[in-house]
Amino acid sequence: MTVEASGRHEHGTLPPFRQHPLRGRLLAEMHARPFAPLAAPHRVIHLAFITDEEAAGRARARLAQWCEARGVPLPADGARHHRAQCSGVALRFESHGEFTTYTWEFPGNGGGGSGPDAHEPAPDRLARVMDGLQDLQEDDDGSGSALLMVAVDLSLHGGPADLKSVFGETNLAIADVEGDAARVTTDFRADAHGFVRILVEDRGLSPGQGGALVQRLLEIETYRTMALLGLPEAQALAPTIRRIETTLPGLIEEMRHSKGFTDNRRLLDTLTGLAAELESDAAGSLYRFGATRAYGDLVRLRLEAIAEKPVSGYDSWSSFLDRRLQPAIRTCLSTEERQANLSRKLSRAAQLLRARVDVELESQNSNLLKTMNARARTQLRLQQTVEGLSVAAITYYISGLLHRGLTGAREAGYAVDPTIVTAAAIPVILIAIALLVRRIRRTHDDGAA
Repeated sequence: MTVEASGRHEHGTLPPFRQHPLRGRLLAEMHARPFAPLAAPHRVIHLAFITDEEAAGRARARLAQWCEARGVPLPADGARHHRAQCSGVALRFESHGEFTTYTWEFPGNGGGGSGPDAHEPAPDRLARVMDGLQDLQEDDDGSGSALLMVAVDLSLHGGPADLKSVFGETNLAIADVEGDAARVTTDFRADAHGFVRILVEDRGLSPGQGGALVQRLLEIETYRTMALLGLPEAQALAPTIRRIETTLPGLIEEMRHSKGFTDNRRLLDTLTGLAAELESDAAGSLYRFGATRAYGDLVRLRLEAIAEKPVSGYDSWSSFLDRRLQPAIRTCLSTEERQANLSRKLSRAAQLLRARVDVELESQNSNLLKTMNARARTQLRLQQTVEGLSVAAITYYISGLLHRGLTGAREAGYAVDPTIVTAAAIPVILIAIALLVRRIRRTHDDGAA
């Protein structure tokens, strides 16, 4: 069917809508990390490095140089995922939020036989392919190299393996997965070369299933290691939280018996200091504990995806991790909850003290205002007294000047009695001076208002 609207569009094509600028990116994200088909025998070396944004940018730049030197396609600008094939060996590069991974896929046993022997070739020899991609020493600008967090040596093989020769005498986690199409084995320990060994026995996996299973197993090991990063943080915060927890009840008891502005202000300062210390620690650990919770959820989802079945006599991967990983995650979550509860209690206590301090301040202000009012009334009375004395004094001086003038006039021959005239003028002068002083005071009062 053809759609017409100021033009014609062929069957199955979208009209020229204005598309959201992120639409293409979001669609591509669903296919950014496809499972690469893998069939036994295969050796996979997986390395994860802790990187910040700057270190991740340097890692992408070195990857581009590595690809260019070998004549393989370069990663796109800003690419967070890239897969390169060179001499039959595949490299899968992934840049995550706080770590970067390199996954090497070697056909056979990485250059050795087809069996799962851990020493043919040694994984430290396989890891040398990282030369040029990650530096072991500091860079020229003084910045340190990315820090290795995860190292996995995974063997996908087609027959039973001698587990004792690979893992030695240790507790193993073994499970049948993918509907009994494979058996996965690990001890979650680093071997003599620093790698966590994982054996995958292929019992009928398709290449697609093999690639998906390998990637999920690598993600389980990566995410469970990253999830554990929160445990040292929680352990470091525990003494501070415990100290605040034991200090708070004593402060609240002091609040019950404290009296006066000084005591309440001192308690308020102490509570505010504890709250600031707690909030500083909580803000610093917020990301780490949130990441631990997210990584723990990802581990659980990947374990569900591989559909484990326990093997008699051994722990499954889920039960093994439940006993060792979940306590660490719960410790982080418990620490986060304790911080939140303490923050609420400190906030409530500080609010109560602040209200009490405000009441004390209002009482002090009220007393101060009363004192100021009393002083103002006293000052007003004093001012009125001074004004009365001033009127009397001015009247006296003016009367004296008038008397002297009249005396001079009588001596000059005028028929004036200075005493009588002065006595008659005194009330007039007094009233005039009083009215003048009153007018001046009103003028000053109006100006102040």
